Amino acid sequence: MTTPKTAEALFAFLDALGIAHSTKRHAPVFTVAESVALRDEIPGAHTKNLFLKDRKEQYFLLTVEEHATVDLKTVHTIIGAAGKISFGRPEKLMEYLGVIPGAVTAFGAINDTEGRVKIVVDADLMGSEIVNGHPLSNDATTSVAPADLLRFLEATGHEPLVLKVTA
Repeated sequence: MTTPKTAEALFAFLDALGIAHSTKRHAPVFTVAESVALRDEIPGAHTKNLFLKDRKEQYFLLTVEEHATVDLKTVHTIIGAAGKISFGRPEKLMEYLGVIPGAVTAFGAINDTEGRVKIVVDADLMGSEIVNGHPLSNDATTSVAPADLLRFLEATGHEPLVLKVTA
């Protein structure tokens, strides 16, 4: 396994793509509930990221607005999974996206150089002015425009699917 990229490498990648971004450092947060205190300091849509797998060991990352509801019993029919889905193991999360539970982020796509994870961005999230995610660790939040998030994902070799996956 290769060493996961750092936040600095992520920022350099965004800069090379000409993507405007800003990052605010904060105490580590592991859940959406813990991060709510930061809302006044960081404008825009904050994300919840679900690392999932299907019965054929295909992996998916669903990026949705933090308060959105995803029906895990039916979302497989929307994202093209083989049957029901479950959460991916922490070891696979680190191996594929280079992050730990509590720091899951669409920016982890920078570490998935073999394209083993299908990235799904909720269509509702794309209506936001700003999208926020962890820059590979949960002690900071990075803000980008929704279109730039898609451009970033494409530059990492992923073809993000923008689908309505929330209730």
